[in-house]
Amino acid sequence: MLMNRFVLKRVRQGKPLNKPRLSIFCSHKHIYAQIIDDMVGRTLVSASTYHYKQGWHSTMKDAQEVGQKLAQQALEKGIQQVVLDRGSYRYHGKIRALAEAARKEGLKI
Repeated sequence: MLMNRFVLKRVRQGKPLNKPRLSIFCSHKHIYAQIIDDMVGRTLVSASTYHYKQGWHSTMKDAQEVGQKLAQQALEKGIQQVVLDRGSYRYHGKIRALAEAARKEGLKI
């Protein structure tokens, strides 16, 4: 399920979602992804290109690696399903590559 501003508004109002959300942020250089439990207000798992990428900008391949790492960490912690919070980004390019890589690793979005 893709999260848009209406679902995010519901979360902020305190109405529960039964699944944690996978939040994605893309800067000009890096891609950041984290799984957040809004009921507790805590980040459960995070991954980004910030710690291992040395280049000037991130690529589709980097987004796939972040998605794979995030899914592996989530499955180790017992997180099976998440809601994709793509923010203001359209579902294409790096966002899609990250989500598809996470799905391939076994995370249900």
